[in-house]
Amino acid sequence: MDQNLVIIYLSIFVGLLSFAVVNVFRQIFKTRRRESALSRLRKKLENQKGTAQEYYELASIYSEKKLFSQAVVLFQKAIKAAEEEEEDITAPIYNGLGYVYFSQEQYDLAIRQYKEAVKHQPDYVTALNNLGHAYERKKLTAQALEMYEQALKIAPNNTIAKRRAESLRRLVSV
Repeated sequence: MDQNLVIIYLSIFVGLLSFAVVNVFRQIFKTRRRESALSRLRKKLENQKGTAQEYYELASIYSEKKLFSQAVVLFQKAIKAAEEEEEDITAPIYNGLGYVYFSQEQYDLAIRQYKEAVKHQPDYVTALNNLGHAYERKKLTAQALEMYEQALKIAPNNTIAKRRAESLRRLVSV
């Protein structure tokens, strides 16, 4: 009996240790991939003009690293490049720029960027969710609820919009 208990405990310990090791290695590989992309894109964009997609990717990396001032500049370059290239990828770029402003608690600027993203792509659920969240932070409950409901019309299974809309409906009805 005691030997079986030791084997069970040891098996659980080895399983947990394996899980931890796998997660550590996944994080290491993810970080190396991001740093490699950062280095490659930064080197390329220092020497020559980039595409909207390249500026967007680099801005997204800076945003993830919370280097917001660099991200803003690169998102703006991405918008300019997308307009020059006449590419239809501006909605995610505006959404990314909105996220950067939101992260810095500049909600009015974030709202402006999210609205621009929705203008370019009216069925962009992520931008609608983000716009609703920004409205919530500004205490504009009715507008936030409207954005979440609009997102639910497009994606009825959107868990974020469902949860936030229910919460806001309770606030409005009180």
